[in-house]
Amino acid sequence: MLKSLSRLGGSANKMSLLKHNCSSSAAVPQYETLAVTEHSPYVFQVELNRPTKLNALNQAMWREIGEAFRALSDNPDCRTVVLSGSGRAFTAGIDLMDFSGTLASSEEEDIARRCNRLHKMIRYFQDSISAIEKCSKPVICAVHGACVGAGVDIACSADIRLCSADAWFTIKEVDVGLAADIGTLQRLPKAIGSRSLVNELALTARKFLAPEAKECGFVSSVFPDKESLTKAAFEMASGIAAKSPVAIQMTKRSLVYSRDHTVDESLEHIAAWNQSLLQSEDLLKSAMAVATKGPRPEFSKL
Repeated sequence: MLKSLSRLGGSANKMSLLKHNCSSSAAVPQYETLAVTEHSPYVFQVELNRPTKLNALNQAMWREIGEAFRALSDNPDCRTVVLSGSGRAFTAGIDLMDFSGTLASSEEEDIARRCNRLHKMIRYFQDSISAIEKCSKPVICAVHGACVGAGVDIACSADIRLCSADAWFTIKEVDVGLAADIGTLQRLPKAIGSRSLVNELALTARKFLAPEAKECGFVSSVFPDKESLTKAAFEMASGIAAKSPVAIQMTKRSLVYSRDHTVDESLEHIAAWNQSLLQSEDLLKSAMAVATKGPRPEFSKL
């Protein structure tokens, strides 16, 4: 009986993979500043794609990051995302030349009205980067080379951070007369253990290299080069994508919620969700696979 279940599970896996390959042929949205591709079944890559500008974030990239992650959040063919950068660096941060005209120009002379316009603009950019965190699918950020300013905002919004040995990070905003306002000052203190170190990095704008990023817990692993980093990121993404999407997406939701709430509030949050999710067919499939030592089950799209 157990052998029969195992053989059925293997056949089901092959049929489900075939169905996935046939059903995921719809065109992936094309973007001006991002390369978004389906790397393997249920694993997508979002690559910052302005390599000649060291992937500096212009206004188009800000907009497209939000659009891409909102689309992937709703895409049933996506279960995990690897976020990376093309060329020599992850990102050089804000494209100041692109933004200079926008910040300087205003049709309003009244300070209250100018402030209102700028407040809306800041919130728009915040929402775009927060779309990474709010994406229902886990996001693995693979950083190589420079990760400057807004790049740290992006990395802080991801669920898992990996980097290559040549990666370096800097919260650069104070050096250009700004306070970081897209998420680093809010998320970084919760990502690493030392408040003193967070304050130091934010107030001095000094570089911190891959070994220090690993030591303080900002990244979980460091790899020798971009090639090995990318390989590891996709292997991790594929492993996550093979698990129950119900379990994975609820785990991400609960982790993000728990970061900002008390233990009691977070326990009530997961209890309220799991009263329905515990009735999912994914639980039965997973338990059967473990009990029979059969192949990993294939799960329905979510």
